[in-house]
Amino acid sequence: MLTAFEDTAQRYRRRVYSFARYLLSSREEAEDVTQEVLLRLWRHRQGVDEERLGSWLLRVTRNACYDLLRKRRSESAAGLAPGFDDEAEEEVASAEPDPQSRAEATDFRRRLLVALAEIGEPYKSVVILREVQGLPHREIGETLGIPEVTVRVHLHRGRKRLRELMKEDVPHE
Repeated sequence: MLTAFEDTAQRYRRRVYSFARYLLSSREEAEDVTQEVLLRLWRHRQGVDEERLGSWLLRVTRNACYDLLRKRRSESAAGLAPGFDDEAEEEVASAEPDPQSRAEATDFRRRLLVALAEIGEPYKSVVILREVQGLPHREIGETLGIPEVTVRVHLHRGRKRLRELMKEDVPHE
């Protein structure tokens, strides 16, 4: 039988990992951050309000990812998309039935990750929390510590900028 903490950790593990994976573009780093966040939950389990637990975990995840990104940046990064790994391509491609579809999916994911990195913060976090995590505006606001109206503005601007970047990246025929 699972303890209350194990049950809570199991319930939120995937959401924390997914958010970290999109922010970091690295499976290994996302796994490390997920463990770190769950450890922080263990340490602070008595002080976190159950109603705000999801927002608290995502805020801690975002902060841990930013710490790691700052560290990565200071150690210098190289490559097309910083931190982008081949396994990320395989995860998207594995759901596609044929090689052509897999290649297109891999290319799209690469372009999307590059575009997400370019739109910058706070737009990147808002778009990921809404479009990938499926969180309501209110919870995104709680997670990021901004008003719901600001979430809506950032989401609109982030989507618009993402569309522009993705459109620029598509070769004209």
